[in-house]
Amino acid sequence: MAEDLSVLDVVDGEAVTTGLIPRALTAAELSFGDGATQVFRADGSTTYVEGGRDTFGEWSVEADGRFCSFWPPSYRACYDLSWIVEGGRIVGLRFVEQGRGSRFDGRYR
Repeated sequence: MAEDLSVLDVVDGEAVTTGLIPRALTAAELSFGDGATQVFRADGSTTYVEGGRDTFGEWSVEADGRFCSFWPPSYRACYDLSWIVEGGRIVGLRFVEQGRGSRFDGRYR
């Protein structure tokens, strides 16, 4: 993992606090169950790769503490983030889309 998250004292399913969202997202590349991967960069850019196809977007933490992503030309979604912890170790992030409930589990690579 690019950024050491082992110093954090969190449990599985615990919400990622607003102040930790950037650190959680940029810690390392995330891999999803369908084989897609995603990288979040500190500059607010993100790249989602599915089936060898790159999609470029932006991410932000809104004033109210929500994590949101924007995919040009017009798709915007906000998510609740929680930690995935196994054996006392942070292994990924769970994304639950606000208003829709769609859930995506990303594991750090």
